[in-house]
Amino acid sequence: MSDTEHICCCDRKKVRSEKERRELMNRLKRIEGQIRGLQRMLEEDAYCPDILTQASAANSALNSFCRTLLAEHLRTCVSEDIREGREDTIDELMKTLEKLMR
Repeated sequence: MSDTEHICCCDRKKVRSEKERRELMNRLKRIEGQIRGLQRMLEEDAYCPDILTQASAANSALNSFCRTLLAEHLRTCVSEDIREGREDTIDELMKTLEKLMR
């Protein structure tokens, strides 16, 4: 099995480089900080548009995280599966995209 071997369902895994893992974790930690900021704003009775602006920023950050992860998935997991003849990967990708586009 190669070092980029992956599995994309709950019983599958993907081996990531330390750099990729660190970058993704850093993004998530920033998003987590934004969410904590939202909680604090609500606890402090912040003005609604200010909370909405912060929520929009957190949403954009999470969307960016998803785009980054999806791009890497396409470059590695999907392309490898297609080269190996695993056409079911396209169906899996379509289901994933449908969930992302809700």
